[in-house]
Amino acid sequence: MSASRFKQPRGTDNSLPAPFNNHISALVSFWNLEYLCYQLTMQMSSLRSDTLCSGNGTFTLPQRTVPKSYKRRNVKWRSPEAAIISNFHLPMRSFEVKNRTSVEDIKKLRLITAIKTPYLPDGRFDLEAYDALMHMQIVNGVEGVIVGGTTGEGQLMSWDEHIMLIGHTVNCFGGSIKVIGNTGSNSTREAIHATEQGFAVGMHAALHINPYYGKTSLQGLISHFETILSMGPTIVYNVPSRTGQDIPPRVIHALAENANMAGVKECMGNDRIKDYTDKGLVIWSGNDDECHDARWTYGAMGVISVVSNLVPGLVHKLMFQGSNVSLNSRLMPLIKWLFQEPNPIGLNTALAQLGVARPVFRLPYVPLPHERRVEFFNIVNALGRENFIGKKDVQVMDDDDFILLSRY
Repeated sequence: MSASRFKQPRGTDNSLPAPFNNHISALVSFWNLEYLCYQLTMQMSSLRSDTLCSGNGTFTLPQRTVPKSYKRRNVKWRSPEAAIISNFHLPMRSFEVKNRTSVEDIKKLRLITAIKTPYLPDGRFDLEAYDALMHMQIVNGVEGVIVGGTTGEGQLMSWDEHIMLIGHTVNCFGGSIKVIGNTGSNSTREAIHATEQGFAVGMHAALHINPYYGKTSLQGLISHFETILSMGPTIVYNVPSRTGQDIPPRVIHALAENANMAGVKECMGNDRIKDYTDKGLVIWSGNDDECHDARWTYGAMGVISVVSNLVPGLVHKLMFQGSNVSLNSRLMPLIKWLFQEPNPIGLNTALAQLGVARPVFRLPYVPLPHERRVEFFNIVNALGRENFIGKKDVQVMDDDDFILLSRY
């Protein structure tokens, strides 16, 4: 590279206006700096090993002397144990007496509804419709609700929305029904924070799923749940079809020793439920199509139900009035219809057709197609409109009646 490119430019022309002179002065300074950098680069290129060569001779750069007694201390890498510290965070808790239930009270619940969250046309919560749904659950004998679960679309809520809805439910209905907040997460830190807030606003118990997608080891599962169990009554939720990881009996038995372990919502079938109930564990079926047999044959305490959003009175009979194979068979077409697509798509569609929730969907959920809506219309008439919530006639609805929201 030729040095002629970096010849120093001539000075500024004083005959030019002041703003131009100032601008040219800045350019001159920049060119001068570039020229100095070029000279320094040429000098550095002459360096070879530890010597500096010039026309007058060779100069040796100073060398660092190492004492003979010096021994390297990092020959073998060791784990930086000092960086691993125990949990120094104090629990965010209060010892004041609260309007909170005991673990034993949670264990006695037989019918818990995973309550739906309805929306206004702009995507905010429709609290008026939500309150009406809650009243219909209470008058039909439902004992508890899961707020912000999969059915309630907690996965589509911000945590501000989530905790607000838990607090609203406690404030309005906490004296009549047990409020169980879904404050689980695949991040232990996030689950802790949400659970602290949930109990602070008055929820009676927490529902916790195992870390999903970014799965952990079995010991990691135990550590995750034990950290959360310290905060209050907790139901562990096992649904491998959604999380991609089963919570095996070994983990559940380890957690059962904790005083705050209320029980398990189990979706792995009635044989697994029987294994637990034979050992004295409290289990709720997480499958509506299996809950009758789980309750009356396999020892489950009851069900955490989706279909009870629609027919709470009939599901109450199924859980409280003894084995009823006939009623269970009558409910099967509705249950199968409800879960032909991932929950809560069927439920959201049904509630809109019954006129108890606006036909507003937060994406990625979309309503069932027209032919499926016709099927629901026929199912309602077969079971009897009087057995479903709400008072309006069931409608098929047109596709254009539904509102799909991508921003809310």
